[in-house]
Amino acid sequence: MAIRSRHKVTTNFNMSSMTDIVFLLLIFFIIASTLISPNSLDVELPKASHMSPRPQTVSISITKDLIYHVNENEVGKQDIETQVLALIEGEENPGIILKADKSVPIEHVVVIMDIANRNKLKLVLATASK
Repeated sequence: MAIRSRHKVTTNFNMSSMTDIVFLLLIFFIIASTLISPNSLDVELPKASHMSPRPQTVSISITKDLIYHVNENEVGKQDIETQVLALIEGEENPGIILKADKSVPIEHVVVIMDIANRNKLKLVLATASK
């Protein structure tokens, strides 16, 4: 007597739920990656109504304690120009993005602007959006 089951088991795998999870993870990581700033120091930027993000060669930050950083490396005020010139050597259309804390006196910002002007570099002052 041969007993056979009337319900046949199928071995198909439905990928639709797996693709939904993959797309949700992809969207999450795309959104999360826009929130991460790789060259970030604890600098509170002044507000501006319009921001123009442009890729720059060198990032200079001035903290509220008047500590200078060139691409996150702490540098003395007198060594900024030599560090910047070493980093932009051979670059086409080099530029500087200046991130100065809003409590930094303007004369410290002018020092960086003067360095950019003497060496004919483009300078962008970073601001936070309103």
